[in-house]
Amino acid sequence: MLKRIAIINAIILFILSFTAFAQDAQELEAERIANEKLKGEHPLFELMKTKQSSMKPELKGVHPRVYMTQSDIDALKEKTKTQPELWKKAISTVRALTVEPPPAPAQERRVQNEVGIGIAEAAFVYKITGEKKYLDAAKKYMDAAVSYEVWGYTYNKPDIDLAAGHLLYGMGWGYDLLYNDLTDAERTKYRTKMIRQARLLYNFFKPKNGKSYAYSQNHTFIPTSGLAITAYALWDETDEAKDWSAAVRAIFDRVLATYTNDGYFYESMEYWIFSTPWLVHYMDAHLQSTGENLYLTTPGFRNAHKYVAHITLPGGEFNFDFGDIYAGNITRAREGNDYARERIDGNFRTNYNILYHLADIYNDGEQQGVANWVKSKGQVNAEEFWTFIWYNDDIKPVPIEQQSKFYYFKDHEVVFWRDSWDDDATAFAFKCGPPEGHSTNEKVIAFPDWRLSSGHAHPDAGSFIIWSKGKYLTGDSGYAGVPMTIHHNTLLFDGKGQADEGDGHDAFATVPYERLNKIRIKSVDMNADKVSILADVTAAYEPEVGVAKFIRRFDFTAPGTFVISDDVKTKNPNTITAYLHADNKITDSSNGTFMFEPEGKPSLLASIMNPTMFSTVVEENFLTAPGRPGSVDKGEREQRGVRLAVSTKNKVKKAKFKMKLEIQK
Repeated sequence: MLKRIAIINAIILFILSFTAFAQDAQELEAERIANEKLKGEHPLFELMKTKQSSMKPELKGVHPRVYMTQSDIDALKEKTKTQPELWKKAISTVRALTVEPPPAPAQERRVQNEVGIGIAEAAFVYKITGEKKYLDAAKKYMDAAVSYEVWGYTYNKPDIDLAAGHLLYGMGWGYDLLYNDLTDAERTKYRTKMIRQARLLYNFFKPKNGKSYAYSQNHTFIPTSGLAITAYALWDETDEAKDWSAAVRAIFDRVLATYTNDGYFYESMEYWIFSTPWLVHYMDAHLQSTGENLYLTTPGFRNAHKYVAHITLPGGEFNFDFGDIYAGNITRAREGNDYARERIDGNFRTNYNILYHLADIYNDGEQQGVANWVKSKGQVNAEEFWTFIWYNDDIKPVPIEQQSKFYYFKDHEVVFWRDSWDDDATAFAFKCGPPEGHSTNEKVIAFPDWRLSSGHAHPDAGSFIIWSKGKYLTGDSGYAGVPMTIHHNTLLFDGKGQADEGDGHDAFATVPYERLNKIRIKSVDMNADKVSILADVTAAYEPEVGVAKFIRRFDFTAPGTFVISDDVKTKNPNTITAYLHADNKITDSSNGTFMFEPEGKPSLLASIMNPTMFSTVVEENFLTAPGRPGSVDKGEREQRGVRLAVSTKNKVKKAKFKMKLEIQK
């Protein structure tokens, strides 16, 4: 009977695996096309030979060493006395003390990730306190990790994806920290599992002629970051570790080269929160283990605080939701799985403590000031013990009130403005650029082994978001399994939107980046009282849509008046439709005026000034919600608020749209 059940389970697993890979056809096809373009020896082979990836001689045979030595730990013990509040916070969040690790096979979303983080957390706190309960908790989580036959999801990218990276990080650093506190049998057990999993991951990611990489995508740099940490932990115990570290150093040469130039993170703030710690974890382990400081050659990190500050909505509880981020109006209503998952005891988990680290690295008071600001709004971190480690009280913060209230990310073409840093501020953002920034156009030529994977970006050129006094007045729809232009405040032509939308999760997979690079903001003029933005959205649409010209002008006059003017030409007659979205309700106030969020103040009054002949529809805003890993474009249909469609009365080749939006306070 048991044998029969095992056979049935194996068949089910095979079917699930086949289904997942079949549903990932878009990604596989993009990879196949990219691989076919590569000729000759893979460039990563040369990088593996020439880039620094060897352990410093003085660290060989020493434990701990990956992030800190015993002398560093002794210094941190003293820091517990000078920073007691930070230390109290760190030891209050040790999950391995209060949460049982999920039993094998642990297939619920991201639960294995938490085990990896939990190991590192408990092991570090043990090294500072010496209290056996933390040692026992760390080993309990390590034993759970060993019990997982597959690291990650059995049905999608088993052993080579995000969970594998998290667990190699936790097991690698936990093993390093606890090395002298483990028995020979325990070291053998943990080392054997780590070598097995690291070998699987290395065999997948190691360079091969004709192999392309999605360098700027978190599914590349999270797992390889974990691989490097395990390599440095096991440096003396397996010769394979040298190959692992060399491969990761070569991969990260490209990862950091393709990282944002201006600090804006194209995947969204949700993915900045989820992804950025793994860039930091790799660079820190690499610096400690080899002596090479990669922060000095990665300009985007110097502007990380500007992204965090400006993408954060007033009040600090939500973000401007460009790209794949949470569930739009459902999240803002404090409902749904995304809202609960990203909160710890009701506090938004944002990993802002990275800014404390960058403030220390760059001696930057602005980074320190932004971190202090979001902390004051109740934000928390997945790994609070790093806050204790990273925070440097000697960095004098520049208070957020002294930092600029508006900013233009020129590479990614995103403009942010607010009237103050207060919780009741009015704030807006406008976006019109290529999905991964203009600099990518040259990088994809320089790095032919780089395969773009921009699925978390949206076909949203020319769109904007408006927020005032704690209320979302108009904007985006959140994370979508199949991102569509209709989910944003911009134009459709005969129902057709931007890029290659509608065919899977990545709307940009088949679009030449040279064409996307023509999407741009032509001019920005802004101060505390007025903003004027002129944007060319034309190239956002595929040639067959026939858009000959789409110039959008976005004007703002304080305290709350917006005018959006569109000059449009098409090659063939089209019904041209402009969309505006609301979280809850849009009412028709007659004579071409509509009230957005009319119940309670503030609200937004929209007046149609052009075209003179138009039709309107207020309708529910439906989208495909993200499905499970490997099937992200196969989610359920879900309503995310409502939208106003303003269309030309007839098919036309020329049109001028003009809408006036006024915040009613």
